[in-house]
Amino acid sequence: MRFLLLLLLLAGCSTPTETSDWERENALKQAPRDDNAPPPPYPGRAKLIEFPLADAGGFRFFVDGSTLSVDPKDGVVRYVLVAQSPSGVQNVSYEALRCPAAEYRVYATGQADHTWTPARTAWQPMRNARRWQASLYREYFCPQKMAIRDAAEGVRALQAGGHPAFKGLSPQYGQ
Repeated sequence: MRFLLLLLLLAGCSTPTETSDWERENALKQAPRDDNAPPPPYPGRAKLIEFPLADAGGFRFFVDGSTLSVDPKDGVVRYVLVAQSPSGVQNVSYEALRCPAAEYRVYATGQADHTWTPARTAWQPMRNARRWQASLYREYFCPQKMAIRDAAEGVRALQAGGHPAFKGLSPQYGQ
């Protein structure tokens, strides 16, 4: 299973096919939306906060703290994730967690030219989430299935290596 995960992560590091500006703009217009969540500015290195993920095959995972946002009315936490391969190649995605419903969604993926391509995905149950999404859900942004109050709380949780409400809970909690 770990080998398969590593292969999938490495496959995601391949160079994406080139798309024209027109294709990207029209894909953004046609992407299904259940809310108004346009992608934030592309992440820069200065605001990346690393979070540990055991047995990641040399990959490092970061959240751009400046993109972290919380919608208190529906318990949705949005963020930009950067996954960096051992060779330095980065995969970038704009994602969200719907804490009370235990769901995740990818809104867009980053391209080599620092633009966004919308992902045509709907909300998915956390049981189908990738390891980094599950970790962010349980340990940082949705402890005990409750959304963090604001972005500052999420940044503090990332900097501290986990949310205080999670520490000491079972790794299977919240799924």
